[in-house]
Amino acid sequence: MDYLPLFHNIQHRPCLVVGGGQVALRKLRTLLEAGASITLVAPEIDAAFSELINEFDDSVLVHRREFDQADLNQMMLVVVATNDRALNKTISNLAIEQNINVNVVDQPELCSVIFPAIVDRSPVQVAISSGGASPVLARLLRAQIEALLPAKLGKVAELTSSFREKVKQVIKSSTTRRAFWESVLQGNIPERIYSGNSGEATRLLENKLAEQSDAENSSNPDGEGEVYLVGGGPGDPDLLTFRALRLMQQADVVLYDRLVSPQVLDRVRRDAERIYVGKKAGNHPVSQTNINAKLVELARQGKRVLRLKGGDPFIFGRGGEEIGELAEQGIRFQVVPGITAASGCASYAGIPLTHRDHAQSVRFITGHKQDDHRHLDWPKLINASETLVFYMGLAGLEDICANLVKHGLAADMPAALVAKGTTEEQTVLVSDVTSLPGIVRQSGVRAPTLLIIGQVVSLQAKLAWFKQTEE
Repeated sequence: MDYLPLFHNIQHRPCLVVGGGQVALRKLRTLLEAGASITLVAPEIDAAFSELINEFDDSVLVHRREFDQADLNQMMLVVVATNDRALNKTISNLAIEQNINVNVVDQPELCSVIFPAIVDRSPVQVAISSGGASPVLARLLRAQIEALLPAKLGKVAELTSSFREKVKQVIKSSTTRRAFWESVLQGNIPERIYSGNSGEATRLLENKLAEQSDAENSSNPDGEGEVYLVGGGPGDPDLLTFRALRLMQQADVVLYDRLVSPQVLDRVRRDAERIYVGKKAGNHPVSQTNINAKLVELARQGKRVLRLKGGDPFIFGRGGEEIGELAEQGIRFQVVPGITAASGCASYAGIPLTHRDHAQSVRFITGHKQDDHRHLDWPKLINASETLVFYMGLAGLEDICANLVKHGLAADMPAALVAKGTTEEQTVLVSDVTSLPGIVRQSGVRAPTLLIIGQVVSLQAKLAWFKQTEE
């Protein structure tokens, strides 16, 4: 994160604008609309300034002269909008030396703060920034968000603000209170405001609050919470489903494993409690039994619990075991499937898992040992017209390839290992089933990986689209 997004209260606070052209005029308007007290310094000032200055009477002090270092005294923010790049740098350096926030228009390297593109539905505001890299992109995003947000959204915020203390008195539990507000904002009350009937919206909110029982909502009886078993996909957050994103944003606590990419985890609501329960080969600091028990415990506290898994929770994700325990304990749950690693990684690597000319079926197999043994019926895996996909097979790659060849698979059968598939760190190693283990050893790639064996791998060089591969 290059910049920390903050919303500053600059009501009646001293701000300096240096420059008298159209760019300075735009910045001046933004500052005045936020209530700042402005000192404007420039040898020449466009005539268009007069109308704006008259509109905000007594909020702008104008000096028609060159900038002087003394102009920085007591300032909270400095905006520099001149064509003199040397002067811009001088002012920036002086401001930074005095710990004054400074914005130099179109010179992000001289800025300690930057102006975002703003969607204003006061008191609701949305700020979009590209970090100065692409202001046009930020403005295009603003236009898209403007179209999505109702014009009267601010009225909704004002109504909820007027009820906050009342709701806090009635509903003591912060978790239940959050759920109450989500129910209000996702129901018909905002629609009444959007249609111009604020009085009806107020009445509906009063009735909804009257239905609440302090004792009922503060006790958090068993079964009040719910568990969301969500597949996080193979790594690229753009592959998350809409439903997954919605539940990730309303969960109170998230239990996640090591296969959940940082980019996907970043889509979880920022104030949700995060509990890492990851396991890897030979290292299970949190047992599956403990994970199951924790899900039940948190749900019984009245919390909305997100169990976030890499890939799909029902394909080698032990999701069935977890919801089996929840069902036995009478805990409500719902399951959101995710794009499994086989589908996602193969697609991003340019390997179709089935193809009319090469493979008429595909088989998903766990390469993980159980009780120190890999319990596989090797002869049944030998089929030239079938694609084999091994999950968790990196540690046992040599054993897997050797056993397949030993039981009749062609030694030159194409094979690929996809590491960190669908992410910017994706690596694809392509060879044949005999040579691949040595290539993987030399590469030093690490989990998560996916092993794909079959004739379809021969198409990879032609169909690869996501990223240059290593061979």
